[in-house]
Amino acid sequence: MDKIYSSPEHAIADIPAGATIAIAGFSVGHRFATSLILALRDKGTMNLTLVCNSLGDPGATRGQILAENRQVKKLVAAFSIRAGTPTASEAQIAAGEMEVELVPQGILVERCRAGGAGIPAFYSPTSVGTALTEGREIREFDGKPHVLEQAIRVDYAFLRGYRADRLGNVQFRGGSQNFNPSFAKAARVAIVEVDEIVEPGGIPPELVDLPGIFGSRIVKTTQAVDGKAWRRPERRPSDKPRLYNGKPALTRAGLAKRAAGLVKEGTYVNLGVGIPTMVSNYLQHRDVILHAENGVLGYGHMVSTDEEIDPDIYNAAGQFVALKPGASFFDSVTSFEMARGGWIDTVILGAYEVDERGNVANWSTTDAKRGGIGGAMDLLSGRGDLIIVMEHCDSKGRPKLRRECTYPLTGKGCVDYVVTDLALLRWEKDHFVLDEIAPGFTPREVIELTEMEITAAPNVKFME
Repeated sequence: MDKIYSSPEHAIADIPAGATIAIAGFSVGHRFATSLILALRDKGTMNLTLVCNSLGDPGATRGQILAENRQVKKLVAAFSIRAGTPTASEAQIAAGEMEVELVPQGILVERCRAGGAGIPAFYSPTSVGTALTEGREIREFDGKPHVLEQAIRVDYAFLRGYRADRLGNVQFRGGSQNFNPSFAKAARVAIVEVDEIVEPGGIPPELVDLPGIFGSRIVKTTQAVDGKAWRRPERRPSDKPRLYNGKPALTRAGLAKRAAGLVKEGTYVNLGVGIPTMVSNYLQHRDVILHAENGVLGYGHMVSTDEEIDPDIYNAAGQFVALKPGASFFDSVTSFEMARGGWIDTVILGAYEVDERGNVANWSTTDAKRGGIGGAMDLLSGRGDLIIVMEHCDSKGRPKLRRECTYPLTGKGCVDYVVTDLALLRWEKDHFVLDEIAPGFTPREVIELTEMEITAAPNVKFME
């Protein structure tokens, strides 16, 4: 049995118009099947349905170049757009030229895993109470509502591995398993692009991450990528505090430091993208283990120098990180089992809005076709504490602590703490309590800058 193909072009030659293709890979550019994607673009196959985490930024060697070539008719993804990054796909979605099905990240991989396992559908607590479940079948289990999710099967999957053998066995490296196993199992034909091809036995059995029965075609990559060039530049040149009433609030680093102070010792913690990723820099010497959706447990602080960077070790925001002793890697299915199963003690996320009923909105400012759900809804369906970290007002000076969220909800009645650059709020029974304020401000000033009804604690302290 020999599954080696001579070139990416040969491996994708039979993909017809109208095919459904799952493209694995995570974040900015980490381990995508770039050779296969370029070959498909050059082939010009039209009317494709793509299943993926996201299409990526303009010009990225990911699904986005297929959208730029107008080859995509439908997108099934956790991100349809990214705020502040105009793309060809966003323009086509807005014009009604590209159909979109937004799916929470963990449910996306679980639907694919189910498809590969011969399970036609399953119930999940993820996304209940949000716009994504409108018109869907809801059923209660143990007194809790769950939504019916349909399995996903695809025609082809484009995967990226570290090495493979002629039998189709594949080894992934570091945190780069992500969607690969579930997408492979959902596919009629899984095509795997790898850095190295070895003879059978060249991969020790205990290091085979995808058994050969799931790997249909193996091809060596023709696109050399400098993984260290995937560094994501900060959008802001410096961490300057915002001014409220002419006075400086906390910096983003200050927000992250205060949120880190809420994390309990001996706990497992997930950090969302944006300001929450900075929290890892303040947990280095704590008895805390960090979890990332792409499949890492036990990572540490962010790293930036060439000597520190390993292109396969990164967090859910795509930032390169260090590993702590005892760290482990796994795929995204396992990662979200930890989240939905209640194994994560604390989740720290950013948000667009939080309202006075403890609801949170953090994935879209428009509708259910344009936004980035990522793994947030799956993380909220677990049993851990939820800490929201965000600036007190948006860039136009509008309060983000609202009487009622105006954006589509991510979760209902789930927020335990809110840390802003002006305040620390704690949920108590049926309302938020103002426990701390930024130095230089008074409780009255903070309350006046807050739309929701909050109660000041008897002894409001200054945030450290």
